[in-house]
Amino acid sequence: MALERISVSLDEELIEQFEQYLQLRGYRNRSEAIRDLIREKLEVERIDQSDEGHCIGTLSYVFNHHERELARRLTNTQHHHHDVAVSTLHVHLDHDNCMEAVVVNGPTAQVKEFANSIISQPGVRHGKLNVIPAEVEDQSHSHGSSSHHHSHTKPQN
Repeated sequence: MALERISVSLDEELIEQFEQYLQLRGYRNRSEAIRDLIREKLEVERIDQSDEGHCIGTLSYVFNHHERELARRLTNTQHHHHDVAVSTLHVHLDHDNCMEAVVVNGPTAQVKEFANSIISQPGVRHGKLNVIPAEVEDQSHSHGSSSHHHSHTKPQN
C-alpha cells in the first residue's frame, strides 16, 4: 500500500492538545494518531449515514433505578431484541443510579432500533451507541468425526 503525504496547519493551542493526546494514548508519532482519528470518524459517519450491513459494538447508558417500572421495561426491551443484545453488564453507581453496557452484534438497522428503544425510555440518561462495521462469515468446521456450521463476526478493515 502506497502512502501519500499531506500537510496540515494547526494553531498552537490545538497542537499542544494534540501532543498531550499522543502522549496519553502512547502514540509514537503524529501520523499514526491522525490515521486512527480519520478511520474512527469515517466509521462513525458510515454507520450514522447507513442502516446497511452488520455491526458490533456497545450500548451504554445510565438510569435511575427508582424510576417506576424502568428496570422491567429495560429487561423486556433486551429480551425483545435478544438477537442483537449479546450480553449486559450492570453496575450500581450510587443509591439511585445504575449503568449498563450491552454488547451488540447484528444487522445495523436492528442494532440502532434496539439502542433507540433503550435510550428513549423515560429515566434513561447519557445513552451512547458505539458501533464498528463488521462482516459475517459462515463457516463449517470438522472436529474428529463430527462437523458443525456457525458464523464468525469480523470487524471490517
